Amino acid sequence: MDKRIKNLVEMYFDDIPYSEEVMQAQQKIETALNEKFEKMLVDKSKDEALEEIVGKYSKLSDMAELAGYQAEAVTKWRSIGEAKELKSLKKEIRKLQWRIYGISLLSVAFFVELLWLVYYLFRGSLQTVFILIFLAIIVGGTFLIYRKYKHLEKEYQAEKYDTKAYIYLCELSERYAKRRLNGIALFFAMVTIFILSELSFYFSGNSKSAEFVENFFANIIFIEVPLYICIKNRLFFRMLQRKINHLNKFAYKKHLLGITIFSTAYWLAVTAVTFIFQKNLHYPANVFIMAGILFALLVLMYNLILRKKVICNNIAINKRRITVFTVVVVCVLSYLSLQRDTWYTQPYINSVPVIEHNEHKIDYNDKTGVYTITSSTKDFKILHLTDIHLGGSLYSYRKDIKALKACYAEIKHTKPDLVVVTGDLTFPMGIMSMSLNNSAPVNQFAAFMRNLDIPWCFTYGNHDTESLATTSKSDLNELYKSLSYKTSGNLLYPYMQPAVMGRNNQLIEVRNSDGTLNTALFLIDSNAYTGEGINVYDYIHDDQVDWYANEVKRLNMEEGHTISSLVFFHIPLQQYRTAYELYESGSDEVKYFFGKNGEKMINKVCCSDYPSNLFDRMLELGSTKGVFCGHDHYNNMSLEYKGIRLTYGMSIDYLAMPGIENDTEQRGGELITLHADSSWDLKQIPLTSITE
Repeated sequence: MDKRIKNLVEMYFDDIPYSEEVMQAQQKIETALNEKFEKMLVDKSKDEALEEIVGKYSKLSDMAELAGYQAEAVTKWRSIGEAKELKSLKKEIRKLQWRIYGISLLSVAFFVELLWLVYYLFRGSLQTVFILIFLAIIVGGTFLIYRKYKHLEKEYQAEKYDTKAYIYLCELSERYAKRRLNGIALFFAMVTIFILSELSFYFSGNSKSAEFVENFFANIIFIEVPLYICIKNRLFFRMLQRKINHLNKFAYKKHLLGITIFSTAYWLAVTAVTFIFQKNLHYPANVFIMAGILFALLVLMYNLILRKKVICNNIAINKRRITVFTVVVVCVLSYLSLQRDTWYTQPYINSVPVIEHNEHKIDYNDKTGVYTITSSTKDFKILHLTDIHLGGSLYSYRKDIKALKACYAEIKHTKPDLVVVTGDLTFPMGIMSMSLNNSAPVNQFAAFMRNLDIPWCFTYGNHDTESLATTSKSDLNELYKSLSYKTSGNLLYPYMQPAVMGRNNQLIEVRNSDGTLNTALFLIDSNAYTGEGINVYDYIHDDQVDWYANEVKRLNMEEGHTISSLVFFHIPLQQYRTAYELYESGSDEVKYFFGKNGEKMINKVCCSDYPSNLFDRMLELGSTKGVFCGHDHYNNMSLEYKGIRLTYGMSIDYLAMPGIENDTEQRGGELITLHADSSWDLKQIPLTSITE
């Protein structure tokens, strides 16, 4: 059929409402004109023949007579009559659409429940009865929806459609014709990959039958989705074909058969190759992935080259859909990349040597969760670090290296017996760190400290378990346990927690060589956020304070005197703000030791709006004379208020605060030296002061 003849006839039929009679007449006229055109080509050029056709058959009635119709037939075709309009057609399609969705979903549910029925019949379980009842409900629901669907389909069956409605039906028909072809390809791909992966799981030798069944039904969505797509597209296409005979049914069926045979043969070949060479395949999943990519490329080539033989508009460019799809893909890929467990800092971590330090005996009590360090020297040195903020991403790699090098410099310079990190070891803050992964930085820092061979412990900060972070509070707790003392020999993380608020509340006893208690170190979780708004900081709760008080009283009783203790947490108490305001006003109620508060926040001290009872209990018990926190990266002042020294740790952060990478005065640590008589000294160690 010459395209110009076809276009000419379509132009004459453009304003005639669609009906089956009109469609047949149009096809007969196209055939008759084309035959006439080909006869003229014997002694005329194409242009001359077309010009003569246009001149001789300038009216549709002339064309109709050529095809064997009476001239009056054209008047009949042009009669609008009961032609369906676009608005009412769309309304009808939407009603049918929802029925099709329902039928498709129930059909998939029936399939899955049928599999469950087979499983429970095989086991002889009583669950069979419930499955049969559920199947009966599904069948009944499907019957009711299908009955209503057929009734509506019959009610909405029209003989004629106006031009806009006809074009709309043509577009829908072609859309679902394409979707049906691609849906079949997707179905075979997903089903084969699902079956192969399940067989690999079953024959791996590491799974029991119950585990295989659980895995099978957990992953069956990979069959459910393509099955739903195929059923939906089939019902839509069938419904549209009953309204408009738009495609060449014979040619289209050949393509359906062809893509079915090709998909079957392709995935059978993949299956055969996988089983033949399974002994040589370390990761069979890679074969499935590569086969899937190649299959997708082959289907794409089919769409571009062969499918156009049965589809008028083979590739329809929908800018809105492409934009939405692109945005979704970019968001998904970005989210997945932010979740990745990356190890860009590992070469540096592997290069750091062991730092010479004193060896002390460390014991762990499985019943109480308390670590005891028995000092082998008169003085015991503790290095306080805070707000290291490791991102763990490619974006943060350079700054992560700087942070680790800063920690190394502080540790090498002070040669501590113990390192205490008061929170925000990680920074899983999405676009701010280009990472949501809070497990990789933990593993990295643990490996870093393990290579240095220095004992360390920590408190959680507000960023360590952000809501969007990949590793939850409970999972991070398990990760720390897996990295703790019994495995690493240097991370003093408790394997059991007191039954109080918080992610980690811990007591470490530092004892002299004669076994007497030197100092009790309390690591208390200041928690993260209250959940009542954005960045509404939490506080140390009453049950945590009670736990601290009870432990102090227990140790007082055991030692026979008021013990000496130090407390570490992340978010400052409200007394930090009170002490700073008194200092600013020149009050003699506070004593200044060193440092400055350089935060640019309104109050310069970012404490919780909720008061904690911890400070009052410390005053009451008289045990704790030193408190250490982080959180405010530019604050590093040490003040004594009511006999308790409140010290901000110098931060390490190169990543979290805008522009902080280039600032230097706030970066460093604090060296706490415990003496045998339980007295202690504190010295600030700015990173800029380390020259070696």
